Amino acid sequence: MKRTQLANGLDVTAIGLGSAPLGGLFSAVSDADAEATVAKAWSLGIRFFDTAPLYGFGLAERRLGAFLRQQKRDSFAISTKVGRLLHPDASAAEDDDYKGAPALRPQFDFSYDGVMRSVEDSLDRLGLDRVDVLLVHDPDDHYDTAVNGAFRALMRLRADGTVRAIGSGMNQSEMLTRFAEAVPVDCFLLAGRYTLLDQGALEALFPVCAAKNIGILLGGIYNSGILANPHTGAKFNYRDADAALVARALELDQLCRKHGTELKAAALQFCMAHPTVTVALMGARNAAEVADSIAMSEHTVPQAFWQELRAKNLIDARAPLPGGA
Repeated sequence: MKRTQLANGLDVTAIGLGSAPLGGLFSAVSDADAEATVAKAWSLGIRFFDTAPLYGFGLAERRLGAFLRQQKRDSFAISTKVGRLLHPDASAAEDDDYKGAPALRPQFDFSYDGVMRSVEDSLDRLGLDRVDVLLVHDPDDHYDTAVNGAFRALMRLRADGTVRAIGSGMNQSEMLTRFAEAVPVDCFLLAGRYTLLDQGALEALFPVCAAKNIGILLGGIYNSGILANPHTGAKFNYRDADAALVARALELDQLCRKHGTELKAAALQFCMAHPTVTVALMGARNAAEVADSIAMSEHTVPQAFWQELRAKNLIDARAPLPGGA
């Protein structure tokens, strides 16, 4: 698998495994399926893994760590996140998003001390001695605290060698752009804002990242599912997609069918064509989904498809396309 440099000599694979589904996002995942998913990713050459305390309230970190701590530590890279501390809550009902999660609930904490505690808790759940990339997770309403607290902690951890790269992970590009100007970050995890349906990151984020050599870990490439299987009721940004988005996704799907290719392949390869995108993070809840992601990265998408996509103005004119179409 293609490899690339993220920051400070950190070598990563161009495709990584996102672990939100392993935390039971939208539907429960068994321990056996979780183990098989990570094992399949490993067997197919994936060596970058992303997780967070939020994903299944610690469940994804535990499941990912159970496999990774059996491997040589220098043979893979892993990112996790800070900004939420997990607290016991025996009375909590099943969460709307995460199924089968333990009786814990997250509370925002972007303070310096909160970040230090979060890192210790994550390492305990993972069973690892370090993580490679540390990201401030969804500080949408906490910009000042993140800059003055969380990022100060992350810079210290990077300076003392505890982590190799720091940044933030969000579902929006506007605040990441602000962080790029205010904090010496190495990378961002951007979810759902650079896809076949949404190229908002081209406006400001990607140009500043290119100028400052900030790598992009790109998640949400299928926009929560609508670009994998467009239909009424499909998810977009973790919620039911509106009719206009469904119609656009169906138009893209029809164009793919016309050219004898797969929408998922076009969606993934479109994202990977941008030079700022360092890693494409693909979530999976079973081994078959991992194998499918790798297959879609290699699936033939004809140049005629990209040319018609451009000619029909279905994507931003500034977006680079595979093969220079």
